[in-house]
Amino acid sequence: MTKTTSPASARSTGRRGEEITKILFVVPAAVAIVVLFGYPVVKNLVMSFQDYTLATFFTGEAPWVGLQNFATVVGDALFTKALVNTALFTAGSIAGQFAIGLALALFFHRNFPLNRVVRALFLLPWLMPLIVGSAAWRAVLEQDSGILNVTLERLGIIDSPVPWLASSDVALVSVILVNIWLGIPFNLTLLYSGLQDIPEELYEAAALDGATGWRSFRYITWPNLREVVGIVLMLGVIYTLKVIDIILGLTHGGPANATETIATQSYERSFVEFKFGQGAALSNILIVISLAFAILYLRATRRRIDE
Repeated sequence: MTKTTSPASARSTGRRGEEITKILFVVPAAVAIVVLFGYPVVKNLVMSFQDYTLATFFTGEAPWVGLQNFATVVGDALFTKALVNTALFTAGSIAGQFAIGLALALFFHRNFPLNRVVRALFLLPWLMPLIVGSAAWRAVLEQDSGILNVTLERLGIIDSPVPWLASSDVALVSVILVNIWLGIPFNLTLLYSGLQDIPEELYEAAALDGATGWRSFRYITWPNLREVVGIVLMLGVIYTLKVIDIILGLTHGGPANATETIATQSYERSFVEFKFGQGAALSNILIVISLAFAILYLRATRRRIDE
C-alpha cells in the first residue's frame, strides 16, 4: 500500500527547503563579514585596553591596562591640536566637496554635447590611486619648482613662491583643497543620481506657475534631493575622518604638526612608535565620533519620516 503525501504537507516541506536554501546562501556572507570586519574591530577594541607593543609579537604578552591608553593619548599635548585639525579638515573638505559636487551635478543634469564624456573625466581623481594623486599634487604645490607657484609668478599674481606645504599657516588649507579635489567625484556621482530620480513633470508644472531658476531649485530640487544629501554628507564625514594617505603623502602631519589629525596620530603611534595599544585607542576614538554622526543622521531621518 503506497503512502500518499497531502498537498499541505508538500507545500510545508517545500517552504522549509526554500528557507534552508536561503540560509545556506547567507551563511558564507555572514562568515565573511565576521572574519573580515567583525574580528578586526573586536581585536582593535581589545588592543586599546592592552599594553600592546612590538615586544608582544615575540613574547605574546600584552598586559591589560584598562583605560590607561585612552588617558595617555587624550592627555598628550598634541591631541587637542590633532582634534581641532581633524574638525577643520573634515568641515572644510565636506563643505568644498559638497558645494562643488552639487554645482557640477546641476550642470551635468542639463543636456549638452559631450555631456557623458566630460562627466566621465571628472571621475579620474576617484579612479587614481591616492598615493599617485598625492605625489602629483606634491609636485604641483612644491615651493620652488611647483607648477602652481611658477604659473602664479608668471601671471604676476605673486611676487615670491608660496610655501604651500612648508608653512604652518597654509599647509592645512592646501591639504584640504587636495582632499576636496579627490572627493568631488563621489559627491558628483551620488548627487547626479539623485537628480535623475526627480520627475521632469514637477519642473514642467512649476514652470507653468513661474517657478524657474532659483525658485525651482528651492521648492523642487532641494526637497526631493534631501535624502540623497543626507547620505552624501554622512558618508563624506565618516570617510574624511579617517583620511590618512593624502596627509602622509603631502606633509606627513607637518610642518610643526600643522596637519596632524587623529588618524595620522594613530598611524604614528602604531607604526612609527610601535605603541599599538595607544594607536588602537586613537582609532577607537575616531570610530566613536563616526558612530555619533551616523546616529545623528539616523535620528534626523526618522524624525523627518515621522513628520
